[in-house]
Amino acid sequence: MSKEFREFLRKVGSGTHTSKSLTRQEAETATTMMLQGVATPAQIGAFMIAHRIKRPTSEELAGMLDAYKLLGAKVDAIASEKKVLVLGSPYDGRSKTAPVSPVTAIVLAAAGIPVLMHGGDRMPTKEGLPFMEIWQALGLNWQDLRIEQVQQNLETHLLGFVYLPNHFPLAQSIVPYRDQIGKRPPFATLELMWSPYQGKQMIVSGFVHPPTETNIREAFALHDITEFATVKGWEGSVDLARSRTAIIGIARGDRFERLTLSARNYGFTPEDPAIGDASEIATKILSALKAEPSEYLNSVLWNCGFYLWLYGLHGEIEEAIAHAREIISSGAAWQKLEDLRG
Repeated sequence: MSKEFREFLRKVGSGTHTSKSLTRQEAETATTMMLQGVATPAQIGAFMIAHRIKRPTSEELAGMLDAYKLLGAKVDAIASEKKVLVLGSPYDGRSKTAPVSPVTAIVLAAAGIPVLMHGGDRMPTKEGLPFMEIWQALGLNWQDLRIEQVQQNLETHLLGFVYLPNHFPLAQSIVPYRDQIGKRPPFATLELMWSPYQGKQMIVSGFVHPPTETNIREAFALHDITEFATVKGWEGSVDLARSRTAIIGIARGDRFERLTLSARNYGFTPEDPAIGDASEIATKILSALKAEPSEYLNSVLWNCGFYLWLYGLHGEIEEAIAHAREIISSGAAWQKLEDLRG
């Protein structure tokens, strides 16, 4: 048992009236002790549930992010002046709506935008469809790549995926606690914020609840991260819905802009494609890359248009959507998938 960690546990777990938040340094130390197994399993589980009940502060999340940056996987900067778009979606996957992030990333890469994603396997408590199963169904067996190969893919093909079990096993080691406590711990918010990339970048973080977005913004400020976006997307992901107005925050330097976007205003019907298994999603992706009309393709175009615009390739979203359609209809996106397979 760690007596030092016990003090952190007592601090956050003392109840509604007497519990206290950790400092940034304390949060970093506590997270490090959990990741490295210095804290006992009983202490880790107790801390996770107590911290969830108390709710993490922005300063605590900044400290937790310090630990992830210190101990986590690191993808070296690519030999390019382009900033990398880092997409942060929930690791526990999707259970209702079909993910479009993977195919969006392929289209963006075909447009010359480097994209880095990260995630793991099926994760408690949601156990939704994870990205890795989709990559595998597309013939992209990235689960065994070394981190240097991830960097090489990012540099050569403009798309990389950091796989938690292989590239950040310390974080993977605390995943089973989610199942045991039956709740998502604050680490779930951290996963939306963390970036393994070491160069110039723009982080996009998905969220569900407004307080989460506030915490992300404030924690980023403590880390001097000034270029990022927050997206209230499908199931907390960075995928823009068509069935409801998208709520987006965009930070560029000292300026933060709030944006609301309705797919109807850009010619799309308010329908979201339903979830399927990895094979079904891969079939939808291949169909979309062949420019075969479908509601899934419409969601792909909507998302690709937004991200092409967000990255700065176009001044208007309408132009960006047209560009996305051209990338797909020309076969450039399909060729990008073939290059990634090779």
